[in-house]
Amino acid sequence: QVQLVESGGGLVQAGGSLRLSCVVSGFTFSRNNMKWYRQAPGKEREFIAQVTWSGGSTYAESVKGRFTISRDNAKNTVYLQMNSLQPEDTAVYYCKASGLNYWGQGTQVTVSS
Repeated sequence: QVQLVESGGGLVQAGGSLRLSCVVSGFTFSRNNMKWYRQAPGKEREFIAQVTWSGGSTYAESVKGRFTISRDNAKNTVYLQMNSLQPEDTAVYYCKASGLNYWGQGTQVTVSS
């Protein structure tokens, strides 16, 4: 059974940082590209970052230079380091494995101005 469990969200002031984690099980993590998405109130879920099985990364323009995605295959975990957070980054953040239609419960990130 595929499971994804996100954690690390919280309330932070503008300019602050958070590190999100997503622990996965039920599939071969090391062979999958992993992605982070977010969904703000009243908006569609949007892609923000991907790390490939080999460690390459891509980012949405809105987070490029501020967020860093990484993975630890030994821990079946993907991370999202978020720096210079802004109020517009407020959203529920989700991780997802490419090609698998499973979502975790997400973790709430709230950035105050």
